[in-house]
Amino acid sequence: MPHLPYRELPEEDPGRPRTDSPARYLTWLAREQRGLLSLNAVFGVGWMVAQALVWAAVGRAIDAGVVRHDPRALWTWVAIVMALGVFQALCGSLRHQLAVTNWMRAAFRTSHLIGRHLNATGDALTEEIPAGDIVNTVMADAMRIGGTFDSSARFVGSIVSWLVVTLILLGTSVKLGLIVLLGVPILASLTIPLMRPLHRAQAAQREAAGRLAALASDTVTGLRILRGVGGEEVFLGRYQRQNEVVRRTGVRVASPQAGLESGQILLPAILTVVVTFIGAHDVMAGRLQPGQLVSFFGYTTFLTTPLRTAIEYVISVTRAFVGAGKVLRILRVAPTIGEPATPRPWPDRPECLLDARSGVTLERGRVVGLVAADASEIAPIVERLGRFDADTRGVTLDGVAIEDFALADMRRHVVVSEVEPRLFSGRLRDELSTRASHEDLIHEAMRAASATDILEILDDGLDSRVHERGRSLSGGQRQRLVLARALLTDAEFLILVEPTSAVDAHTEERIADRLRGARQGRCTALVTTSPLLLERTDEVFVLRGGRVVARAAHDELLNHSPEYRGIVLRTEES
Repeated sequence: MPHLPYRELPEEDPGRPRTDSPARYLTWLAREQRGLLSLNAVFGVGWMVAQALVWAAVGRAIDAGVVRHDPRALWTWVAIVMALGVFQALCGSLRHQLAVTNWMRAAFRTSHLIGRHLNATGDALTEEIPAGDIVNTVMADAMRIGGTFDSSARFVGSIVSWLVVTLILLGTSVKLGLIVLLGVPILASLTIPLMRPLHRAQAAQREAAGRLAALASDTVTGLRILRGVGGEEVFLGRYQRQNEVVRRTGVRVASPQAGLESGQILLPAILTVVVTFIGAHDVMAGRLQPGQLVSFFGYTTFLTTPLRTAIEYVISVTRAFVGAGKVLRILRVAPTIGEPATPRPWPDRPECLLDARSGVTLERGRVVGLVAADASEIAPIVERLGRFDADTRGVTLDGVAIEDFALADMRRHVVVSEVEPRLFSGRLRDELSTRASHEDLIHEAMRAASATDILEILDDGLDSRVHERGRSLSGGQRQRLVLARALLTDAEFLILVEPTSAVDAHTEERIADRLRGARQGRCTALVTTSPLLLERTDEVFVLRGGRVVARAAHDELLNHSPEYRGIVLRTEES
């Protein structure tokens, strides 16, 4: 069977969706992949129409070949039946491949949009919508939306094949043609009263499942605390009660859905009985030939497929509307950090990132330290410099306010690596770099982070699997891997918050010796009180109350600043 060209998912840019209504979102999604949907519809029409025409060819074979005892005509029509079968198989194969492609592209695009929005909104999204509900939307609702695009080609094929069969019947028997032309939509309309209850039941079931997922996420997150205070039974009871709510809402979904699905069998059967009965009377009256009756019976049997497909499509669209509503609930959460109306282009070679409110200056080619007796005083400065705070007044890049630059440019060129090492599951190679980094670059970053020993203990090196949150690694190993990942971003301004707090002194000294070489020509800011790191900086900023109170080389501050000396030496003693 033929295969379609392979395409990488997800795409680099998922686009800008319509978020005013579920219908507008689904329409936008269809427009984004209209080429593949149109091609899929062509194959869907070919697949369905070929099935219908097979019965026309069978009827002709009976009337022209069998009834008239004409072997040549019989073999001709048998060959046509065979050709239609091959054509149907070819179209069916390509239709199925494209259906799965459209399904996955729509689902991945939706998941990508949610991920991008989560990245843009940060805590604003998780404060409004529980994390478990967001995960459930990605895992379930995105796939339901994709399911609509999976069945769309079959639905289009059903409509066209129904029209083709109707025209054939009208050309042979106006009475039977009108029965099929009017009967199919009338029978299909009988399922409409079930649509609204199904939509309500699915929305309620989805809402209950979202609350259950959120409850499970919250329970797992606070499991250690729950065990400490003996609250496991309380949360278990809450989970069981919510689980029962999900079960009951799921049962309520079953009634209208069972009615729709049983209609897929019953309604076409009614049509088949009516057409066959009338057609048999016409044969006995001499108005139809035997082969035409066989064709009519085949048509009505075939029409069960378009009718069932139409009902299936209605069910999938109903699910997609519910899922799209959940997606839009996420996408409508406003980010705390806005984008400029007309972003300024990022400079080719930025020289200075300045926070005027604190007096911290990050200059190209320099390694600087940020030190404070209370580390929490530095956090707001780091958030402003990295543009994680909505209020970035006084922060400029080469004299231009950073809010004038696109957030994506800021995230690419100004990277903040926090103190808590965060790792996800997957290949170590992919964990370290989302770009197609050359293996030599990865090894260089691993060496600078003094993390090459981690590769030696892993069976598959860079291709080894990292477990969720890196739980199979020690805290120091996770921290060094996160440092290597930060170095691989090649950011022009890199802010490292306590990058060596979980490693021993010997490892810390190796990192301190190698860090400058790994960041040659770019700016690196170290938020730390480690003398091993600070003595290798070009300049140290001492902060108090969110303002720079002293700035000089490490040795000079040790000799002339009692405050600095107290902070650093106290750290060294501890």
